[in-house]
Amino acid sequence: MQALNDQRKREIGEALERFAHNTIEHMREERELLAGRIELPRFATDFRDRSTLVVVRGVGHQHDLRVLRPFIRDMNPLLIAVDGGAESLLEAGLTPDMIVGDMDSAGEDALRCGAELVVHSYPDGRAPGRHRLEELGLDFQLVPAPGTSQDVAMLIAAEKGARLIVSVGSQFNLVEFLDKNRRGMSSTFLTRLRIGEILVDAKGVSRLYQPRPGGKPMLLVLGAGLVMLIVLMWSIPALHDLLDLLWLKIQILLGLNP
Repeated sequence: MQALNDQRKREIGEALERFAHNTIEHMREERELLAGRIELPRFATDFRDRSTLVVVRGVGHQHDLRVLRPFIRDMNPLLIAVDGGAESLLEAGLTPDMIVGDMDSAGEDALRCGAELVVHSYPDGRAPGRHRLEELGLDFQLVPAPGTSQDVAMLIAAEKGARLIVSVGSQFNLVEFLDKNRRGMSSTFLTRLRIGEILVDAKGVSRLYQPRPGGKPMLLVLGAGLVMLIVLMWSIPALHDLLDLLWLKIQILLGLNP
């Protein structure tokens, strides 16, 4: 048992070392992720002072969307899908405002749902999704940027003035980053450093957000109170004349009394 624990500690240490090395390499090669020199076009989607959900089709994203239903209902946030995240939103009965990515895992119906389409172009000039959208005859914006499409979606929201960015279905803690064991996770880590305090995880929002009471419960409470008041007044004979007077007043106001 001790030997197994020692082996696991060495593996964690090696994973941390690789992650730190990759992150430093990204800081050297892709300074734009921290320095802010990413050119963004003008979008039709207005992020200014809006809450924004960035939806990735990752582990637990269906659960995240379910628990965020009250937040989505009350706050009406912008819904930004990363590739296949568009399919997840449609399956949940929601329509994305923007789809960002390579466009390889988003179905044609999702691409034609009316969302603004943003193709992620890589620093070497590759833009795989461009050809597909051109073949479909769909308009799109092209954003050249380092990192992953998820990073680009978050940077777009942050740079265009989003008040809050809620991450749905993406990696958020160190264990998840190391578990991915991908070089791209370093750019995701740097992107989160750049965005800072306006980025929160869906699970955090669901734990802290208190849903507003809906209109139906309020109407039910008022209706029940009114019924109780009428029953109470009718059960007291001395108040019958008052009820008759109130009903006469209502008839006069509504023009029902000749």
